[in-house]
Amino acid sequence: MDEVAVRFVGGPADGLLRELPADANGEPPAQWILRHPDGDQPAGGAGPDHLYARQARAGTGPWTMRFVRTYPLGVGE
Repeated sequence: MDEVAVRFVGGPADGLLRELPADANGEPPAQWILRHPDGDQPAGGAGPDHLYARQARAGTGPWTMRFVRTYPLGVGE
């Protein structure tokens, strides 16, 4: 499976650059749930989920995923 570079914009992962799976057209998923982007996980590994949505790609740079909302513990599953 191919991967594509994505920069997260807004929310707790603002500025984070990650490789995400790409579809047959080379696009990242339309939505992505990200957990603990700062690496600071609560005890037991449980914490809120952060929803990001794909945005249009600008030029040849990485795709962007814009922050939508945060789900409380366990709601995003």
